[in-house]
Amino acid sequence: MHPRDAALRREQEYGKPIEIGADVWVGGGALILAGVRIGSSSVIGAGSVVTRDIPDDVPAAGNPCRVMGKTQEP
Repeated sequence: MHPRDAALRREQEYGKPIEIGADVWVGGGALILAGVRIGSSSVIGAGSVVTRDIPDDVPAAGNPCRVMGKTQEP
C-alpha cells in the first residue's frame, strides 16, 4: 500500500521495473504491469494486460495475456 503522506511518497518507491527485450512489438492500449519481463522478438496483442513474464519469440495476447504459440521465421 502506498503512503498517504505526499512527502513520504516522493521518498519511497514501491514500483518494480519492467524489462522489454529487443525487437518487441507492443500493440496499442496494452498494459504491462510492474515487475514483468517480455522476451526478445515477442509480440504483445493490442489491449492485452501482461501480468506475468512472456518468453522470447512468442506472440501473446488477452486479458490476462497468454502465449498463443511460436513466432514464425520468414
